[in-house]
Amino acid sequence: MTHFGLAIQNFVGPTATPDIDELYRYSTRAEELGFESLWAWDHVILGVEPAFPILDAVGTLTAIAARTSRIKLGTGVLVLPLRNPTVAAKAIGTLDVISKGRLILGVAAGWYAREFDAVGVPFKQRGRLFERNFEILTRLWTEDRVTLQADELNLREAVMRPRTAQHPRPPILIGGYVDAVLRRVATKGDGWLTYFYTPASYTKSWEKILGFAREAGRDPRTLTGTNQLAILVGKSRAETEAPMRQWLQTEWDVAAWSESTIEHAIRGSAKECIEQLRAHVASGVDRIILIPYRYEPEQVEIIAREILPALR
Repeated sequence: MTHFGLAIQNFVGPTATPDIDELYRYSTRAEELGFESLWAWDHVILGVEPAFPILDAVGTLTAIAARTSRIKLGTGVLVLPLRNPTVAAKAIGTLDVISKGRLILGVAAGWYAREFDAVGVPFKQRGRLFERNFEILTRLWTEDRVTLQADELNLREAVMRPRTAQHPRPPILIGGYVDAVLRRVATKGDGWLTYFYTPASYTKSWEKILGFAREAGRDPRTLTGTNQLAILVGKSRAETEAPMRQWLQTEWDVAAWSESTIEHAIRGSAKECIEQLRAHVASGVDRIILIPYRYEPEQVEIIAREILPALR
């Protein structure tokens, strides 16, 4: 069965400001409506002219955790090389404890060089640093004592308590597109998280991941796949085409080295949106994270009332 999550608006357009009270209302309503999960975006800085306001993903989800009780909470995705892994393990682990085990950790190597420069992390080493930080993070959560020397990090019988609420650790999804990342998903992660992929593109990359898992001697059935999709439900495809395209072209990016495309967008009447989403469900995706048009509460209600019942 495909699960349906919902992206949250901790990341807004350049003329807006994140509204924490609206985030609380949106999140508690999503839980009431039966969405499986909520997903926060992550950047430290993004853009110059324009610059995009964004609230910290872990901090935002921790606040939401205190106001919800059942809905899962995901990072989609946390740029892991930007963080000191020991400090990150504490903050992320705290979120899992406060939420009583509702965290799904999405992580990736990152793509925005200016952000790496601002933090003092070498952009060209982000793949290696992702591997390093991933190892430290997971070992601190799963081992009694960690001794490890890596670059400037010197862990000497490091003990991190309390343990995460989920044992041995929260599930970790790895984001990215190129074969090196897909192989990392297959060998290190619990699943893959991608963005703006059509059913055909998703299937193509997912088959690669399954093949890499088999090569590594891993049971591919232990992996899960997640795709993030924008959606606008209106009267017709013709009515929704222009506003959706304008939103995606002005406030969203697609990676040139990936198969992400704004053409993925789910738009049209309820019937048309259901048919488009059925194609994604047929691809075998385990979770779809819906990004409702401009995060409008009315869209969330329509999705829950008119779209999801037909897909469950």
